Amino acid sequence: MLKRRGIDIVYRWEGNPIITIEDFSFKCSDIRNAGAVKVDGEYILLVTIQGLEGHYSIYTARSTDGYHFEMDDGPFMAPSREEEFRIYEELGVLDARVVPLDGSYYISYSALGLHGYRLGLARTDNFRTAQRIGLVSEPDTKGGSLFPRKIGGRYVRLERPREGSSIWITYSEDLEYWGWSEVVMTPRAGFWDSDRIGVAVPPMEIDQGWLLIYYGAKQTSAGPLYRLGAAILDSEDPSKVIGRTNIPILSPREEYERIGDVPNIVFSCGAIVEPDDEVKLYYGAANSCICVGTTKVQEIVRICKESAEEF
Repeated sequence: MLKRRGIDIVYRWEGNPIITIEDFSFKCSDIRNAGAVKVDGEYILLVTIQGLEGHYSIYTARSTDGYHFEMDDGPFMAPSREEEFRIYEELGVLDARVVPLDGSYYISYSALGLHGYRLGLARTDNFRTAQRIGLVSEPDTKGGSLFPRKIGGRYVRLERPREGSSIWITYSEDLEYWGWSEVVMTPRAGFWDSDRIGVAVPPMEIDQGWLLIYYGAKQTSAGPLYRLGAAILDSEDPSKVIGRTNIPILSPREEYERIGDVPNIVFSCGAIVEPDDEVKLYYGAANSCICVGTTKVQEIVRICKESAEEF
């Protein structure tokens, strides 16, 4: 059963949270965010887990119905020991976002080392092992996600570079060398996303263009408040925003979203669009558990359009 709280258009599953640290066969410090993909009827989550020593790894969770998951015992991706990657991943790999592309599945992830963040890119065909392609960003870039197809003959990704607060777009001809960057979306003074925004779910292609679910942060007297909103990008020129929600589609309201290692956060790295237009949105709550909620693509499109008409 799903339930609605407040004005959110994402309906929480009554069985939330779907994954907590009590579900593991090993001890860990916390759990946060999950990329999501559906392969041959199996739902697969790429879950970020922080070990007791403080380092991050990515584990897989699997389900046949999208609600009841079983965690794999060992990491799908752990910090690499290979010299090219080791120094940039020694504190962890986290926040995986996965898209189908060119007959495989490509995973964008944040590589964390003593020198800060970089975006890493890996590929898998079976979600048992992953092949790293490279570290593909400038220093201190995170929140990256590929588009699931080439646009104008080039690969495309969204990202939040350096210590900035906006979402940028950048392009590549070979998935290794990236450039032609430009800003796509910025925070909006006086709105729910006034301080910082970034990519949440990888762009999803719909009839109206590219549906982007993103996160927005607003500073409060109790600290930052993280919520989720949505935008629609132009199909062939995704640097153009053609619709954007003036209100969040999901806000921290439940106790498990307000209380945890980092309070007042709902943060997503993955969603699945079902054949009936239903969106299963998987999100981390308070950096302490994984949850799921559902809505319809057309419901998100509706509030994007209504927001565009207001201004």
